[in-house]
Amino acid sequence: MAALNGAHILVTRPAHQAENLSRLISEQGGIAIRLPTLEITAVDDVDKIKHSLTFPDKFQWLVFVSANAVTMHNYYLDGGRMPHAQHTRFAAIGAATAQAMALAGLPVDLVPEQGYNSEALLAMPQMQQIGGQSFLIVRGEGGRDELAATLRNRGAIVDYLDVYKRVIPAIDHSAVLLLLTQGRLDVVTITSGEALQNLLIMLGGNYHQMLFAIHLIVVSDRIGQMAADMGFKQIVVAASPSDAAILEAVTKCLTGE
Repeated sequence: MAALNGAHILVTRPAHQAENLSRLISEQGGIAIRLPTLEITAVDDVDKIKHSLTFPDKFQWLVFVSANAVTMHNYYLDGGRMPHAQHTRFAAIGAATAQAMALAGLPVDLVPEQGYNSEALLAMPQMQQIGGQSFLIVRGEGGRDELAATLRNRGAIVDYLDVYKRVIPAIDHSAVLLLLTQGRLDVVTITSGEALQNLLIMLGGNYHQMLFAIHLIVVSDRIGQMAADMGFKQIVVAASPSDAAILEAVTKCLTGE
């Protein structure tokens, strides 16, 4: 019998990133219920983005903090390619971002050996003696500030380049509410704090207590603490944000194996 045995698993990744996890769930006998709680869209003012990406040699480091930041940077470039940078080094926040950079034709000069967040990148030896070096952090609007704050404390000059924004999708979620009220939604998967907040907004306050009682898979201790503060009761932190690690956490929740 397949490991997930027909369990209904809520997949909240953005629509363009949900396919692989949904497929893995189906292959293990589960039913993937897609409810994207984030939509990735381009920002409105593109002049600064085009200028920064056209002249990357103004910076010693370009840091991409997500695969979405890599994907969306192509939107602003003629032909989708950044001009060659002779003196700029390119850093990725983690393995998934590094893979997206490679696919986009960008060099990957630094990626954490372990971990997939700002703290892991900041722990790398190359990020220690950086006084006077200039950094451009490529990200979505409203991202975390810990990376920039620490780099500045170490003497670096840091600018942000917001290349996308996250909005709540306008989609029908009545099927999810039906599963929830019937007690047939078994696991919820969440990959960011904002996705978690949006889920609660989308479903509405009348359904929160039912949601809090369901197994919740998150991808970091930080999101897990946020979920606990909100009222979730059964929280499991996956080993990494990868789809395989999320599936492993889902399976352990449902089977105990």
